[in-house]
Amino acid sequence: MMKKTLIIAEAGVNHNGSITTAKQLIDVAVEAKVDLVKFQTFKADVIVSKTAKKADYQIKNTKEESDSQYEMLKKLELSHEDHLELISYCKEKGIEFFSTAFDVDGIDYLESLDFRLYKIPSGEITNYPYIKSIAQKRKPVIVSTGMCNLSEIEQAIKILIENGLSRSEITILHCNTEYPTPMKDVNLKAMKTIEKAFGVKVGYSDHTLGIEVPIAAVALGATVIEKHFTLDRNLPGPDHRASLEPQELKDMVYAIRNIEEAVSGNGIKEPSESEKKNKKIARKSIHLKNELKEGQIIKEEDLQPLRPGDGISTMQWNQVIGRRVSGDLNKFHKLKWSDLI
Repeated sequence: MMKKTLIIAEAGVNHNGSITTAKQLIDVAVEAKVDLVKFQTFKADVIVSKTAKKADYQIKNTKEESDSQYEMLKKLELSHEDHLELISYCKEKGIEFFSTAFDVDGIDYLESLDFRLYKIPSGEITNYPYIKSIAQKRKPVIVSTGMCNLSEIEQAIKILIENGLSRSEITILHCNTEYPTPMKDVNLKAMKTIEKAFGVKVGYSDHTLGIEVPIAAVALGATVIEKHFTLDRNLPGPDHRASLEPQELKDMVYAIRNIEEAVSGNGIKEPSESEKKNKKIARKSIHLKNELKEGQIIKEEDLQPLRPGDGISTMQWNQVIGRRVSGDLNKFHKLKWSDLI
């Protein structure tokens, strides 16, 4: 059976504080046929100090004079009313609304919205009370691992399991927290290292430019793909530059679904149903290179391999040489066993 990858389209804060833009992002996600459209749930006052500086990529991408994370995030909050409106809009459009919280109160708030799973972003993977709170909700968890080493991943998994989750309910996403991520830093093989080390489902959260790496991740066995998207990569904001534009998101989903089919076979090397009809057309059989008379002995120089392949196989070449022909045969004649004595 074909394994279906869970594709999360990360709208994040690319709505730039506009509910209208958020709805437009949902429309794009619906058109691309992703599984979940994900936003971010936070209150700037409880997740960042007012003196915390922006990351270099945030300073570059926001095009704002202020270097304060607090001021940037305060403009990007979604209110309770915003959440309800977006959830309703998603239901109307037939797509699942999803969000990431960044503190314990935010997790409790998401629980009140009755989500079916949780996502731990890379920045919270060393946040003990946060991880514990999520585990205690007893729902499947997806964990991003940007900036992590194996020891930190192991500690997070341990907290999740100690507080009520089974290993089968945990999916670990390989990730690099640079926006955009340079190709040389992707290290996609680390996803397989995580899978082998911890015996969990794995996936990939991508911040590269383009769609190649998430497609490759699916070919390597990713069960979840998360990718940022935007209406326009030139918009001001921290994440637009490392996000896909609408057609790119659509192309990524299309390619992933094709890759799922391509890797879903039984692994047995045998002719497929679709190619069996081409075997005789593409292969060759033994034909005569020269005209032969009845009783004449066939020499190697009398033979040539030609299409179609519905005569004597050229793999039986040596079994034909030295035999006599049963009658006069023309040049280019396709040999049959009945031609030989």
